Amino acid sequence: MTMLNVGRPTRPQALAETSHQSLTGARGLLQDEALIFEMDGWNKTGVDLAPAEHDASDLGDLVRTAPIGLPGLSEPEAMRHYVRLSQKNHAIDLALYPLGSCTMKHNPRLNEKVARLAGFGDLHPLAPMATTQGALALIDQLAHWLKTLTGMPAVAMSPKAGAHGELCGLLCIKAAHEAAGQGHRRTVLVPTSAHGTNPATAAFVGYSVVEIAQTDDGRVDIADLAAKLSPQVAAIMVTNPNTCGLFERDVIEIGRLTHEAGAYFYCDGANFNAIVGRVRPGDLGVDAMHINLHKTFSTPHGGGGPGAGPVVLSAALAPFAPAPWVVSDGEGFKLVEEPQGEAAQAFGRMSAFHGQMGMFVRAYAYMLSHGSDGLRQVAEDAVLNANYIKARLSAAMTPAFPEGPCMHEALFDDTWLEGTDITTLDFAKAMIDEGFHPMTMYFPLVVHGAMLIEPTETESKQELDRFCHALTVLAQAAKAGDVDRFKGAPYLAPLRRLDETLAARKPRLTWRPEPASVSPAPIAAE
Repeated sequence: MTMLNVGRPTRPQALAETSHQSLTGARGLLQDEALIFEMDGWNKTGVDLAPAEHDASDLGDLVRTAPIGLPGLSEPEAMRHYVRLSQKNHAIDLALYPLGSCTMKHNPRLNEKVARLAGFGDLHPLAPMATTQGALALIDQLAHWLKTLTGMPAVAMSPKAGAHGELCGLLCIKAAHEAAGQGHRRTVLVPTSAHGTNPATAAFVGYSVVEIAQTDDGRVDIADLAAKLSPQVAAIMVTNPNTCGLFERDVIEIGRLTHEAGAYFYCDGANFNAIVGRVRPGDLGVDAMHINLHKTFSTPHGGGGPGAGPVVLSAALAPFAPAPWVVSDGEGFKLVEEPQGEAAQAFGRMSAFHGQMGMFVRAYAYMLSHGSDGLRQVAEDAVLNANYIKARLSAAMTPAFPEGPCMHEALFDDTWLEGTDITTLDFAKAMIDEGFHPMTMYFPLVVHGAMLIEPTETESKQELDRFCHALTVLAQAAKAGDVDRFKGAPYLAPLRRLDETLAARKPRLTWRPEPASVSPAPIAAE
């Protein structure tokens, strides 16, 4: 006899089956939570500090003359507040995170344990090089394996994110052209399906951006590329596998045409996790490529950082890599931090220090724990999982590019929603009620009503089946005309659907106390 057969049922009734509303706003053990500024206890603090021994006369007019305006909470109140907030967040530790092209991959606890070793976790960036030989050796080893996996002779380790890596690569390209007397090259070609950071980065460097058309099967239009290559073109920026989740079959020809025109081939490596251990970008003619360590090598991602986006470089661009360089002189490791000697042509620095040490440790631990065969399986399983989702959902939803397999992510359009009065956004909001974070919506822009799903290699078949079953049932409900289920969703989230237009046009970014007789309303909520 199971627990479900003893006494009352252990699974709760669905909320829709009861009209009961709790007095507190809580739902069972899921507590309701106000803004921290709305909580009582303005004169409380969890810490008692002794009076200062000295006055603040040396601070001049910087001395605070009014209360700082922060709420006062006891330690239990503060702890409970942030624990309750964490229970309202979706996270990879809670369920599948199906965002495409910027995926949340599981971060193995082994990586976290190694990164917290005192020799790495307590290391100060200004420590003398004689005392940081182990850290420098790790950076050098990580760089070695990044070069090995990509087939590239050099790597800049200091860029701190994908877009930062794009900036690094284009600055190397700009420096190389100027050194060769080709500074007049001021145009960058970018496919229509590129990540939005690609044209933005090119413009930031001072280049004009020209769009390359896409074929009906979601890949770079080679004829359009050939027509737009000219002596004014500095580089082409191509994501491979691309943002439609497809491998660019003509990538070698793209490289050949680009080099023939005297330009450089920049590859957006955000999707390297789909080919790591299987394909070396250097063999495809790539001159520069950033690697998102959070995506391919499992370092944490999200929340504004920290991140790491090393950039691998071809022999033609290697001399222009930014400082610092980690080098070994036979007696140990050192940092080359000035544009002199072998780094004489370095275009400068990307950041104040050497990169993100914690991310380097995690990525290196991931590499060592997987080995070469394991990293190859990472790519194979990521592609297998995405194709499984595509196959499972193709009967209920419409694949954007139905012919042939996808790579690491499955892309659907909104054709299957025609005539239902339900949008991609409505469908995504209903997914929240089912306990799933929505997939990437409306991107890439070349696909109408896009729904981009990337499971990564870390999801089991059981979890993929659970996810696909939920989406299939939701799709059936949409086609059956259950419009209210979608237009009013989410019903079970702590707050209902926001008025996103009002929130964007009239955001309330600062909390102010409401009059005592007026209950504060959710910001821009229905």
